[in-house]
Amino acid sequence: MKRNGFTLIELLVVIAIIAILAAILFPVFARAREQARKASCESNLKQISTAILMYSEDFDENYP
Repeated sequence: MKRNGFTLIELLVVIAIIAILAAILFPVFARAREQARKASCESNLKQISTAILMYSEDFDENYP
């Protein structure tokens, strides 16, 4: 008699492996997301400072 499907132990092993991999990868993704936010913030600051400098050049060195 041949049974198709998985046993409970096999399913639990697969779930445990997935949980271990997720526990390893979540901190990596969190770090990458924080680095992306930092890069975005730096880019925004650069754009603001460039805009202020351009404004001051156009209006006789007066700042907004």
